[in-house]
Amino acid sequence: MSLAFVRAAVAVLLLVFAAGFTPHFARAAEPILVEPDVKALDLTHAVEYRRDAGNSIQVSTAPGPDGVVRRIEVRAKGIDPNPSWVVFSLSNQSDLQLDRLIVAPHFHLVGSRVMWPDLGASRIAAITPSSGFAPERQTSQDSDVFLVTLDPGTVVTFVVELRTRDLPQIGLWEPNAYKDSVNAYTLYRGIVLGISGLLALFLTILFVVKGSMMFPATAALAWAVLAYLCIDFGFWNKVFAVGSGTDQLYRAGSEVMIAVTMVIFLYAYLNLNRWHVRYSHVMLITLLALTGLFALALYDPSITAGIARMVLAALGGIGFVLIVALALRGYDRAIMLVPTWLVFLAWLAGTGLAVSGRLVSDLAQPALAGGLVLVVLLLGFTVMQHAFAGGAITQGQVDDSERKALALTGSGDMIWDWDVLADQIVTSAEAEESLGLKRGRLEGPARDWLDYLHPQDRERFKATLDAVVETRKGRLSQTFRMRAQDGHYQWFRLRARPILGSDGEVIRCVGTLLDITDMKLAQERLLSDAIHDNLTSLPNRELYLDRLASDLARAKVDNQRRPAVFLIDLDRFRQVNETLGLSVGDTILLTLARRLGRLVKPLDTLSRLEGDRFGIVLVSEQASDRLAAFADTVKRAVRAPIVVGEKEVFLTASIGIAVPDTDDKEARTLVQDAEIALAFAKKLGGDRIETFRPALRIMSADLTALEQDLRGAIDKGELTVLYQPVIRADDRSVSGFEALLRWNHPRKGSIPPAEFMPIAVRSGLVAQLGLFLLDRAARQLADWRDHLPFGDTLTMSVNLSNRQVFRHELLNEVKAILSRTGLPRDVLHIEFSEGLLMESPEFSLQMLVKLKELGAGFAVDEFGMGFSSLSYLQRLPPGTLKVDQNVLRSSGRHRQALLRTIASLAHDLELELVVEGVDRAVDLEEVAGLGADYLEGYLFGSPMSADEVRKLMEKAKKAVAKVAPVAIPDAPLRVPERVPGASAAPVGVGEAASGPPAA
Repeated sequence: MSLAFVRAAVAVLLLVFAAGFTPHFARAAEPILVEPDVKALDLTHAVEYRRDAGNSIQVSTAPGPDGVVRRIEVRAKGIDPNPSWVVFSLSNQSDLQLDRLIVAPHFHLVGSRVMWPDLGASRIAAITPSSGFAPERQTSQDSDVFLVTLDPGTVVTFVVELRTRDLPQIGLWEPNAYKDSVNAYTLYRGIVLGISGLLALFLTILFVVKGSMMFPATAALAWAVLAYLCIDFGFWNKVFAVGSGTDQLYRAGSEVMIAVTMVIFLYAYLNLNRWHVRYSHVMLITLLALTGLFALALYDPSITAGIARMVLAALGGIGFVLIVALALRGYDRAIMLVPTWLVFLAWLAGTGLAVSGRLVSDLAQPALAGGLVLVVLLLGFTVMQHAFAGGAITQGQVDDSERKALALTGSGDMIWDWDVLADQIVTSAEAEESLGLKRGRLEGPARDWLDYLHPQDRERFKATLDAVVETRKGRLSQTFRMRAQDGHYQWFRLRARPILGSDGEVIRCVGTLLDITDMKLAQERLLSDAIHDNLTSLPNRELYLDRLASDLARAKVDNQRRPAVFLIDLDRFRQVNETLGLSVGDTILLTLARRLGRLVKPLDTLSRLEGDRFGIVLVSEQASDRLAAFADTVKRAVRAPIVVGEKEVFLTASIGIAVPDTDDKEARTLVQDAEIALAFAKKLGGDRIETFRPALRIMSADLTALEQDLRGAIDKGELTVLYQPVIRADDRSVSGFEALLRWNHPRKGSIPPAEFMPIAVRSGLVAQLGLFLLDRAARQLADWRDHLPFGDTLTMSVNLSNRQVFRHELLNEVKAILSRTGLPRDVLHIEFSEGLLMESPEFSLQMLVKLKELGAGFAVDEFGMGFSSLSYLQRLPPGTLKVDQNVLRSSGRHRQALLRTIASLAHDLELELVVEGVDRAVDLEEVAGLGADYLEGYLFGSPMSADEVRKLMEKAKKAVAKVAPVAIPDAPLRVPERVPGASAAPVGVGEAASGPPAA
């Protein structure tokens, strides 16, 4: 059938183009030239309308060959007292007498409008020419056709009296060409009607054989389409005696029938009444409203047809949303209907373009009629798939003994029986007793079960039952939760199989229900224990890796959510277990788990990987500074004392961090990177934060060899000392120097303190290096004060690590060095970090007082980067505060206020102030008004050797003699006159807390 339909459509297209229909447009006031070889002219836009002229009209004719313009009067011949008029002129300039047909179709789909459509009627009541005989009306059921004769060399003006207000289309045809066109369309229409009739008949037979609701709904749709085509093609008037004007009523009624039957088909095919009674209510209301349109059609067919067209368009959109929603839930019928519904939407779009006048073509109306038949044909193919399926079990009721036998086949305890045709579920009383329900509460339609199912199991339950009914094979095995009378949920397992009737359709599903609540709870406990830590209940390593893999997968889509891996390992936790016991160790781990749990957010993952090692997948923070701040927060949380009984336990932690640098980074690889960073932090002495970088793989392997080299570096003379100038802020003169330790490795070259000082801390060499630096700096200062110009004004600052400051031998070592070098009081300054002051404030204050008694000065380094207590600052002896360079480099809007506050605080506490990090001219301008005593930075000079210092001071002497300033690299600098007893606090190099010193 479809092949014949395609061939007929091709034949129609060939005949239409062969007819030579050529649109020709001209103004109404101008005569339209009619040429002998032109088979058809479109006069629709070439006519002139005259409305509200009354029952007579006077028209000036187009000038003839003699140029004379005549005026004629035409009186109405129809029953309308005030008709609309159309005027146009035809000109025959050839030597032949031409016979032409004026054709005005009754109904024209193109431009008929969606609302209040023009349903068509007889368009022309009469045509009056300005000369010659009146055109003869030709017999035609779907058009007004008049035969006109144009003599050679004449111009004839035609006055057309209309029965309607508008004339959708009017054309001038050569009689034989019009006949061929009518024959071609008649053939096409006959083929379309034949296919539509056979399809309606076939679906009706299928409905008789099958009792399912979808088959009569599809058959009714096919008959409605057939009726519409008969009316549209004019065959309805040939079969039935239809009076004049009643075809509009039939046309509106057929469009309403298509809308009604399409709604019924969608409802029946998707079986919407199975799962919710609201669908049935909506369906009933819709049918009642559409049925009322038939009564409205008797009053105004145009309004009825417009409403029907709007309903059909809305049905296309709503049906598509419903079908897609059900298809996404796995409903087989909806999935099978998707292609056909897409074709239906395409047909609706084409129809909308045609009736709105945007698609103008004589082929639009027959093409849309064929498309409507194609939609019904595809719907028929879809429902036929449900009609032919085998089955051998007799349809009908079964007794209780047979039902129990089938239940035993399904192997269960409680009987579950669903009568599909009646849509009734029957269960054993044990199921309702288990849930605490009254007898009969679980018996009824399948949709009533949805109220007792867990919300997460409802859609899966619906989809499973639909799949069994549609496929008509297989076994049903599903677990779900049902709500008991007291509100809690119990687990059940349903195992059943479909029973087919003689027609191959599923008539019932019979099986058993089994209460598996205890088994499910045991499985959940086992699963929880398998992926969670028994002590802390945190996710274990496997779950940690799984969540990290999920976060990495999401990061490929959303690059703004890249996870960072934190590994936290407690330092010397084994000693805690050995000294305090395992129970105390478990208590400490639980306390730390709760502390760390308060730091992470819902997007993050905290896990106990093993022993005393925790892991965090951090997704809530992305910026590098925020990651660093989080790591520091974790470090402080571990450092906080833990009270166990009457004891306080202090712990530190080493933290390794890894951030994915590529999108294809795997979870295990990222964790391995964090473990490398953690191992490096451990090797550097612990209590550190290290971020993974590729160089760590090599550095980790070389640390042991580097430690051996460092042990012999002092004896081999590989360690050198450089000196950084410290400048007075008031006159830019040299106040002193800070001693900086450097290592010139024989193979690796210069190694900065940031790399070798952590090794020294871990290996215990830090005290030896600190003593070496302190002794060398003191000897050099004594030499300068004796031999350099202005040497007696210089001071020397030495930054010591926290571990060296905590050594009781430090006081004896400083005393011995001062005694050997003979340095005066307050010229050798010992620097330590602000963090050391707060870590052990009482010990630090005692150490400072004793250093002052020995004759050494002091400076609190890195001020502004830690947490200070004013109660301890006010107890400091006279000394120096050094503002860390990061305070000067910060970009906060309150930076200037912070610097001024620190300067005011230092002066109020009678402490001298040094500002570090003055490396640019703009930095010098910012600190100019702070009242700082000393400045230090690369703007005034880079670290230099002792020989370079000597040359600098000699150059300063010459500059003073010439009363001209001397320059240190990048900044003006001069040496002032001797100021006996002047003190300075030059910035030194050491380590913050227990970390390595910085250049």
